[in-house]
Amino acid sequence: MGEKKIVRRIRVNLDKCNGCRACEMACSAFHAKPKYSSINPARSRIRVVTDEINDEYVPIRATDYSKAACDGRRVYTVNGKEYSECSFCGTVCPARNLFKEPDSGLPLKCDMCEDDPPQKEPLCVQACSLDALTYEEVEEVVEEQVKADELEIGLKSLVDKYGVKKIAESFARISQKSL
Repeated sequence: MGEKKIVRRIRVNLDKCNGCRACEMACSAFHAKPKYSSINPARSRIRVVTDEINDEYVPIRATDYSKAACDGRRVYTVNGKEYSECSFCGTVCPARNLFKEPDSGLPLKCDMCEDDPPQKEPLCVQACSLDALTYEEVEEVVEEQVKADELEIGLKSLVDKYGVKKIAESFARISQKSL
């Protein structure tokens, strides 16, 4: 049995999204180094999947890292057009480059714009003038999970890509240079 916790989440109302991508711009600016110094949607933790011909827009947020790609066999029909399940998936996986840091290839994950001092709500929600994205905090029973931190996720991704031996050799070289 889990315990009750406040769960933070962003709800998406597809009927309100017009594909303006303000959420992507706000997210990428917030996560720029230094903060707000640039806008690069490739670094955004939210992406708007667009089908402009049918006037459909779906904001997707980056979720967990997966070493393997799923089978992706489900097909969804929306207003007569077929979409693969990958179209709506926020998982960072080897099957596509969505939600990967463009320079390093490390996975990106939505952190709800955690900051010190804390934001009232994530910047993507603040930037959405049409209320297609809304922030909520709800009390839910959740199972206790051990979450990997950002560093651990990045290291795991590098190990998956290059192997433990190559990462250990690189770490040893870097350690020698810093002494």
